[in-house]
Amino acid sequence: MRPLVILGSSRKDSDTRKFVDTIFEGIDHTLMDLLDLNIHGYDYKHGYPPNDQYSAIVEAFLSHQQIVFATPVYWYAMSSLMKTVFDRFSDLITYKKTIGRQLKGKSTFLIAVGADKLLPEGYETPFRETSDYLDMNYMGCIYCSTKQISLSSEIIAEFRSKLQVG
Repeated sequence: MRPLVILGSSRKDSDTRKFVDTIFEGIDHTLMDLLDLNIHGYDYKHGYPPNDQYSAIVEAFLSHQQIVFATPVYWYAMSSLMKTVFDRFSDLITYKKTIGRQLKGKSTFLIAVGADKLLPEGYETPFRETSDYLDMNYMGCIYCSTKQISLSSEIIAEFRSKLQVG
C-alpha cells in the first residue's frame, strides 16, 4: 500500500519535511505539499473560486488507503495550512456526502514536529476525532522534537509497521 502524505508546513525546507523524508526513506509514497496548492478556506455557501484545488486533495484521499498528516506544531495546534484542509472536510459531510462516505475504512496517521520535548496535551484530538467522525481509523502519532538530533530506528520501525510498509 502506497501511503499519502499531506505536508502542512509553511516552509519548503522545514524540520517537518526533513522528518517525513527520514521516515519515508526507501518507501514508495505520494507527497502532497500544501504550499504547492491553492486551497481556499471553508465557505458555508460553497462558493469557491475556480482556482481552488481542494478537489486534488480529495482525489488523493480517495485513491489511497493510508493518509498521513504531517504538520509542525504552531502555537500548540496544527498549522493553518493543515487546518484549512480539516475545515474543508465540512464540504464532504454537507454537499459532497457521497464522496465523504468513501473515506470510510481508510487509515490515518499523524506526524507532528515541535520545539517542546513532548507533544502538547490534546494536540491529537482533531486528528483522532475527525477520523472517527468520518469512519476512518486513526492509527496514532509519531512526534519529533526539533531538539532531538535524530529519530531512533525503533521509533521509525514502529511507525512503519503501523503503515504496513517495510
